[in-house]
Amino acid sequence: MGNPHSIEDESVSTEAVDVGTLLTENASLRDRLLRALAEAENTRRQADRAINDARKFAITEFARELLIVVDNLQRTVVAGEGQEPQTAENLALVEGVQATLRFLMQTLQRFGVRRIEALGQNFDPNLHEAVAQEVDLSQPSGTVTRVVEEGYMIHDRLLRPARVFVSKQPDSAATDEDSDSE
Repeated sequence: MGNPHSIEDESVSTEAVDVGTLLTENASLRDRLLRALAEAENTRRQADRAINDARKFAITEFARELLIVVDNLQRTVVAGEGQEPQTAENLALVEGVQATLRFLMQTLQRFGVRRIEALGQNFDPNLHEAVAQEVDLSQPSGTVTRVVEEGYMIHDRLLRPARVFVSKQPDSAATDEDSDSE
C-alpha cells in the first residue's frame, strides 16, 4: 500500500491550484465587468451629449436661412431711413419693418442665435471673414473697421462669420517712396 499522506497532499495541492485558478479567473472576470460597465457609461454619456447637441443645434440650417431675411430687413430699414423726403407713410413703413426685425431677432435669441460684435474688435479668423484690408491710421493693425455682413453664433458654435474690413498700416516701402518724392 502506498503512503496515505501522498493522496492527501495531492488533493490539497489540487485544491490550492483550484483556489488560485478560481481567484485569478474571478479577478479577470471582475476586471472585464468593470471595463464593460465603464464602456456602457461612456456610451451613455456620448448618447446624452449627442441628444443635447441635436436639441441645441437642430435649427441651425433653418436659422442660417432666416439670417437672409434679417439681412434684407436691415437693408430695408437703411434704405427707408435714407429716403427723401421723409413722409409719414415712409416713416410708418420703416417703423413697421424695424418692429418686425426686432421681433425676429428676439425669436432667434430665444433659440440661442446671437449677433457677433465685430466692429472695433481685433480680427479673429474663427469669427470673422476678411473681405479686404484698408489703411486706417486711427486703428491698430488687425482691427475690424467695417462690417459688410453681420456674423452670428448659435449657442457656442459659429452660425455665420461676420464679413469685415480689417485695418492695416501703410506699407513702409510706400511710405519711404512718398517721403523720397517730397
